[in-house]
Amino acid sequence: MVRISLFIALFIVPIIVGKVAAQDSLFITKRDTTSVSIVKDSRIDLLIKKQIQVNEETSRNARRQEKGFRLLVISTTLRDEALAAKTKVYSYFPELKAYLFHQSPYYKVKAGNFKDRKEAELYQRRLELLFPKGVFIINDIIEVKLKLPGEEDVLEQD
Repeated sequence: MVRISLFIALFIVPIIVGKVAAQDSLFITKRDTTSVSIVKDSRIDLLIKKQIQVNEETSRNARRQEKGFRLLVISTTLRDEALAAKTKVYSYFPELKAYLFHQSPYYKVKAGNFKDRKEAELYQRRLELLFPKGVFIINDIIEVKLKLPGEEDVLEQD
């Protein structure tokens, strides 16, 4: 008899209490709405249009490209060798922008954005001290940084 009362106390009472608690949630009514209303300030649209315009103008100017010259620093089949050459260019010439290209099976490292050949020749002589296998001037499409009002006439290298 003690076993039966213990069985009822431990197993059956929690089940009944759980069902009663579950029935409480049945009385909660849910709203069935299929529409969403959004309230926003009309000035937000004006700000978004203005930001789009600013982004287009600045990115268009930043991505301007022209014909020019770059220095071919290395052309190798070893990726690690090309990365080491790019790092070397950055460490000795931080004013030059170095580019790593992969044209299977070769990795090529190019440096600089030169509008005229004479400036490329000056850097070629300096880079040949670091890369004795040779540094070559090549025709390429370069990135041109536009002058902002109030800047000097000299364009810096990227």
